Amino acid sequence: MSSILKVDQLQDSGGNAIITSNGSGTFTSSLPNTGITMADQFRTTTTISNPSGVIDANFERADNATFAKIGTGMTESSGLFTFPVTGLYLIEWNYTMYTKSDASVNFYIRVTTDNGASYDSFARTIMGNIDSSTEYNVGRSVGFVNVTDTSNFKVQFYIDSGSSNMSLIGNTAYNVTSYTFIRLGDSQ
Repeated sequence: MSSILKVDQLQDSGGNAIITSNGSGTFTSSLPNTGITMADQFRTTTTISNPSGVIDANFERADNATFAKIGTGMTESSGLFTFPVTGLYLIEWNYTMYTKSDASVNFYIRVTTDNGASYDSFARTIMGNIDSSTEYNVGRSVGFVNVTDTSNFKVQFYIDSGSSNMSLIGNTAYNVTSYTFIRLGDSQ
């Protein structure tokens, strides 16, 4: 004997709606998201000599045979990354650079909450070379962004260098300079 249960809404013991049907086969849940629903990674494809300002070119989504993203992923246009859904995101910039002589470089992760009218630098790393030899350096900037509006929240990666003696290293075959985005949960 088979039975069919038809409901418009499931409630917890306190009477709070936890799953609701719209009557057309679509359900919404008010349960908090407890798993990662979006993870994505991009890389710089070629070495950029003497970068200054927003890194606005030479991006590609990681494409190695073992790469996979979760969810729809980020959208990138001219160095501006757009979030696919609201949530609390971990953003990480891993970079490799080389300097030829006396150079100081500031790496910033910047976010806009007003679609580009203003930016907030929420992560900064400083690197440099104080002698005349060529040095390779690796660094990392990381931070959280609480995205509450996907139309207005965007992120970019910015370099402030007073030197013409540095290069940001990129490669299309593997991550040398990479950008990671992980949605940790719902916006707070």
